[in-house]
Amino acid sequence: MIDQLSLSQELVMWGVFFLVVPALMIADLFIFNKKDHVIGLEESLKMSGWYVGFGLLFGLYVWWNMGDDHALDYYTAFVIEKSLSLDNLFVITVIFTTFSIPKEYQHRVLVWGIIGVIVMRGIMIGAGAAIVHQFHEVLLLFAAILIFTGIKMLMMKSHDEEVDNLENKGYVKFLKKHINFTTELHGHDFWVKKPLPEKPGKMGWFATPLFLALVVVELTDLMFAFDSIPAVLAITTEPYVVYTSNIFAILGLRALFFAVENIINRFILMKYALSIVLIFIGGKVFINEFFFHISPAISLAITLFVLLGGMVFSILITSNRPENQPPSEDR
Repeated sequence: MIDQLSLSQELVMWGVFFLVVPALMIADLFIFNKKDHVIGLEESLKMSGWYVGFGLLFGLYVWWNMGDDHALDYYTAFVIEKSLSLDNLFVITVIFTTFSIPKEYQHRVLVWGIIGVIVMRGIMIGAGAAIVHQFHEVLLLFAAILIFTGIKMLMMKSHDEEVDNLENKGYVKFLKKHINFTTELHGHDFWVKKPLPEKPGKMGWFATPLFLALVVVELTDLMFAFDSIPAVLAITTEPYVVYTSNIFAILGLRALFFAVENIINRFILMKYALSIVLIFIGGKVFINEFFFHISPAISLAITLFVLLGGMVFSILITSNRPENQPPSEDR
């Protein structure tokens, strides 16, 4: 009977999540942003506040149904995913610039991209959690990867090499070879019907540069997920907490993109703050396994302290830098 009640409660919780997120996206895409337009600072902050507010409220829903520890794990994962995605925003800026995507269409790409994120993250988190539950030692491997990643980030001078010559990347060439693309945009359409050059008189579907940007954004998120998902699984292996915190963090951060795109290069210390957090989260797994238990409350407090410190000091150090100034070599 207890198991049946537990299963029933779990199904209800998943049902609530899969009602809330699509409702937010439908409201965003078809009500508040029905017409294509350039999203300014004020509107971006409002949109981000809308998503962040729902993300924080959902943490209370997790607390109500699952208890204090799971709610604290949710908030810790939420904060870490949001912080790790800052680099993702930097790459997205480069993608839009490379493919000459006008500002009025960028929001459409990001919102539709969430659909792919929901599917891909769900598969990866489900697989990762299942492996950890089956083979507990894998969690130690994830922790070691996080520590290695944190140390590597500390020594990395710049992320620019990751996005140089984007049009020459293998996956971009593959897409262009196997899909017919138009050379110009067609409004906000991802696909258009045009005459086939090799078959006179016949029409065929062509992808637009907007679709190419969408696919590259999705692939970029997939690559970033290999860092963020082990980080969250090192906090908790509860699939519901991992998945919901991931999705709500990404929803809010992509809305914030339009507010921070011109100042993202000012966060010069965030790389080091993130490195420290990753090393701490990875080290926490080994400490919990072999020494003593670090509570979720302490993990959340340390994570917030380090990340907020990195953000505040970054803004103070670069307070005299013009917003559009390119990043320095220490990024």
